[in-house]
Amino acid sequence: MTVHHLNEILLIGAAVLLVAVVAVRLASRSGLPTLLIYLGIGVAIGQDGLFGFTFDNVQLTQVLGYAALVVILAEGGLGTKWHEIKPVVPAAAVLSTIGLLVSVLITAGAGHYLVGLEWRQALIIGAVVSSTDAAAVFSVLRNVSLPKRVTGVLEAESGFNDAPVVILVVAFSSAGPVAHWYTLLGQIPLELAIGTGIGVAVGWLGAYGLKRLALPASGLYPIAVMAIAVLAYAAGATAHGSGFLAVYVASLVLGNAKLPHRPATRGFAEGLGWIAQIGLFVLLGLLVTPHELGDDILPAIVIGLFLTLVARPVSVLASLLPFRIPWRDQALLSWAGLRGAVPIVLATIPMVAGVDDSERIFNIVFVLVIIYTLVQGPTLPWAAKSLDLGTGDERGAADLGIESAPLERLQGHLLSVAITERSRMHGVEVDELRLPPGAAVTLVVRAGASFVPLPTTMLQHGDELLVVTTDPVRDAAENRLRAVGRGGKLAGWLGSP
Repeated sequence: MTVHHLNEILLIGAAVLLVAVVAVRLASRSGLPTLLIYLGIGVAIGQDGLFGFTFDNVQLTQVLGYAALVVILAEGGLGTKWHEIKPVVPAAAVLSTIGLLVSVLITAGAGHYLVGLEWRQALIIGAVVSSTDAAAVFSVLRNVSLPKRVTGVLEAESGFNDAPVVILVVAFSSAGPVAHWYTLLGQIPLELAIGTGIGVAVGWLGAYGLKRLALPASGLYPIAVMAIAVLAYAAGATAHGSGFLAVYVASLVLGNAKLPHRPATRGFAEGLGWIAQIGLFVLLGLLVTPHELGDDILPAIVIGLFLTLVARPVSVLASLLPFRIPWRDQALLSWAGLRGAVPIVLATIPMVAGVDDSERIFNIVFVLVIIYTLVQGPTLPWAAKSLDLGTGDERGAADLGIESAPLERLQGHLLSVAITERSRMHGVEVDELRLPPGAAVTLVVRAGASFVPLPTTMLQHGDELLVVTTDPVRDAAENRLRAVGRGGKLAGWLGSP
């Protein structure tokens, strides 16, 4: 490779990144998961696209895909609040194992009897598309406000179910018949247990060390956290456990520990997560050959329709029945089983293993993900509202921007709060925020001018607030601000959130 070729690659890479970053705004307004736009970019510059770039290295795609999924799961774990998912972890664990197996069998049956696939191909497709995708779920939940009990199940399920899916796809893609298939029923919980144990151990030891290790620069802490997360994956995979579950659990432990420079670490991980998503989806878009997809559109629609309307609802019902979860929540969870990068990456496993018709499996999965993401992603807010689980006001509350900077020497935090056009904090007086003792609004920036507010100062759209909180009430203060942004001055009264 010459310097000239390197310059061309850097030019194209920078252009793709800039287009992808701008596209996030479009995705946030439309409700579409950003994966569709990134996949579209990859297809556009691929062999049937504008630039005619040919890429067919399946093994490299699989390796890079695994690496990107590690980063995406780490970012998701670091951003997940344990107190929100703790009550629903048992339900999510059952849904990502028992529910997954139910969905695989039903979807495979549809692939075999309705589409005419051989049982091996049908089982592979059933396993590949039956898991919810962490990247798609985290992407959509950034812009759609749903009840915490629902988002908790979705986040935990998407973090947990990659592990059993990988085990099933690898087993179904192995040469010859799946010997002693019933051993998979013991292998799955064993690998999950190993992955969970290693994730907890690595996360706890990493948090313990970072709290007591004074690094010379604050920028080293985010790097150390991500290195610990990657270490958890490597340790879990080396120990014949689930590396994906290990990295998610370790990141969950690290994200909920009171580490130094937590906001900087969170921002760094989020940036890496975006880069991983962009790179992964563009790469997958390059790998697909659009002119070969025509014959696989109808099979993908049939399998996806059965998966969405039968397999997913039945798996949710069978898994959550013992937990007495309200039927409205179950209906929304059934519709919110989003697919994304994980199924497409996993569809490369049979291609690398040399399974018959593996290219067709990849094409069916690709088309299925595209079509049903287009259907489910934008309609998720509507489904939530129809089930009385979400409103337009809640959607607006997602636009309340809160950023935090640590004041470590003072054992406090400085929150920067932006009141957007759809926030119900407009018209609320400072005193009506009812922040917990130890938190106070110290400055308001309005129309380019700043002033110290009085208790009777009325907040307006476009205001930016600086809120100082002590460390013990930092989370309570942020939760209160978000509640007022969602429910107005009566938040917390009359059943308001």
